[in-house]
Amino acid sequence: MLVLKNLHQELSRFRLRVLAAGAFVLFCFGLLVARLVWLQVVQHDSFAERAESNRIAIVPIVPNRGLIKDRNGVVLASNYSAYTLEINPEKVADLDATIEALGQLIDIQPRDRRRFKRLADEAKHTDSLPIRTKLTDEEVARFTAQRYRFPGVEIKARLFRSYPLGDIGAHLIGYIGRINQAEKKAMDDWEEEDLANYRGTEYIGKLGLEQAYERELHGTTGFEQVETSAGGRAVRRLDHRPPTPGNTLNLSIDIKLQALVEQLFGERRGALVAIDPRNGEVLAFVSKPTFDPNLFVDGIDADSWRELNEDIDKPLLNRALRGTYPPGSTFKPLMAMAALNSGKRAPGTVIMDNLTYSFGGRSFGSPETDRPGPKDMRLAIVSSSNVYFYSLANEMGVDLIHDELEPFGLGRKTEIDMLGEVTGVLPSTDWKRRRFNQKWYAGETISLGIGQGYNNFTMLQMANAYATIASGGQRFKPRLVREIEDVVKHERRRVASDALEPLPLRPADVAVIQNAMTGVTQEGTGRQVFANAPYLSGGKTGTAQAVGLRAGERYSAIKADERKRDHSLYVGFAPTGQPRVALAVIVENAGWGNASAAPIARRVFDYLLADIYPSEEDIAKTQLGQTFAPIGTPRRAADVPLPGQGAPAAAASAASAAGSAPAPASGASR
Repeated sequence: MLVLKNLHQELSRFRLRVLAAGAFVLFCFGLLVARLVWLQVVQHDSFAERAESNRIAIVPIVPNRGLIKDRNGVVLASNYSAYTLEINPEKVADLDATIEALGQLIDIQPRDRRRFKRLADEAKHTDSLPIRTKLTDEEVARFTAQRYRFPGVEIKARLFRSYPLGDIGAHLIGYIGRINQAEKKAMDDWEEEDLANYRGTEYIGKLGLEQAYERELHGTTGFEQVETSAGGRAVRRLDHRPPTPGNTLNLSIDIKLQALVEQLFGERRGALVAIDPRNGEVLAFVSKPTFDPNLFVDGIDADSWRELNEDIDKPLLNRALRGTYPPGSTFKPLMAMAALNSGKRAPGTVIMDNLTYSFGGRSFGSPETDRPGPKDMRLAIVSSSNVYFYSLANEMGVDLIHDELEPFGLGRKTEIDMLGEVTGVLPSTDWKRRRFNQKWYAGETISLGIGQGYNNFTMLQMANAYATIASGGQRFKPRLVREIEDVVKHERRRVASDALEPLPLRPADVAVIQNAMTGVTQEGTGRQVFANAPYLSGGKTGTAQAVGLRAGERYSAIKADERKRDHSLYVGFAPTGQPRVALAVIVENAGWGNASAAPIARRVFDYLLADIYPSEEDIAKTQLGQTFAPIGTPRRAADVPLPGQGAPAAAASAASAAGSAPAPASGASR
């Protein structure tokens, strides 16, 4: 059968299909045009900026950290450049395999792997992390030749902190370390300008002056604007702003004196603080045992950290700043000063010392070495009479003692330019109520008179208090940094110790205390130590109980357990008349004050006032607590090099000091 097509109908359908297809094509083309307009016109600025950012990278340039020098220009903290091998975990497919392959080219120790894992666990960003630091030139060359095999791995030149003298002065200098998560969180509260200055910075001051003066030492971060390839490699530099190095800290510390004192302590524990009473500058700030801050610069390994952290001697504890101790008999001149200032007792008042003092049915005793007899204030200090000061404490009461001695800086922070200082304890009725929710009992006051009971102070507080007595009432906030040097502008800014309002001490009362303390070194418990000294000095020995004695137990410095023996203390100033140094020193569990602490003080005075450095024989004996006055042939302090330096190095250091550091205050240094 023949079927005839309807050509008109077929043509209409065809035209309809063509129109529909055309409309669809036009619609699609319209979408493309609309998208093109959206991308090229509406979103042009945004995409142009993103394209430019992909092409151009802003790279922060971390500044050189500022130097730290002692008062004579000896460098205590510096920087050096070294290569590090770094991995960006985000750009590495198989991290473990990559590290294994790298280990075939470069020596990667297990401790390096552990540190890298710890850093990777702590990191919440995509920055590269070091797997090995301080590469040798040979290691750099080997990796460079094989770099194509390790995407996401690169070698960078970084600055490292160095502490040339190792553990000398570690507690006061401090150290730097990688910024941890807690510090990053704290940095979120910084001003935007300060936060921007730390972009690219991975290390920050962790302790000591490195921490306290972080902003001064850090410097100003620079930047480089570089054009990069599609693979992210720099092609050319478009712009840059160089970083500004951190400022240099010039300390009041004499590092040779610091090293000498640390050597005199030997293996013993303790602290010493020496202050110039004329201006509040700290001349020595010693805590023993100490540690090597270089261990922390590159990230301390687990074994070294465990050894330091679990050491029974607590080498990480800054005893000068945070160690609190009962002052023992070194508290007695302060008690006498409080009595004179408050009018509670006159210098000529005589107390009969029968070696025991009874109060409330309890008997308070005296050392086995004490002698009975009538004693006025001077003789009570010279002979270190317990009974005299038991009775004085009872007459004054705890609150008057507190109110008279708190202005000397006891029981509160001295506000030295270092973080972490503790307050210590100068008790009062209000303090006990707040601390224990208990009332104060009159019997508790008696032992305060001889520096026991609740009394607990740092050596910094004690040195500061006796600096106030030495200066006749003038007070300062102690300072470790005497000058801040801008290395770009070559300008120096003096950091003066803040002078506080002087205490209204009567000169005649001050003379009584200074005269009595001078008597201690001439006829009292310190006479053996200061025999034949080429100057007059004042001081007071002290023996403080580390543990309480049971009822009926005899007072003795020698106990079977070394760590339960009494502490040896000494406070003093020199020279008498015009004091230039005041100090406080404690040797933990070392017995009588004149046997261990006072000999160290004598050698500090010899160094500062007479340019005398002890003989090797004398140092060895003093470390064992077996000396009083110096033995052997002394040396000129100026002729003795720093530990680890020979005479030429010492001479070069002195020449550098002459050209770059200010002259020390008269008498404050050798």
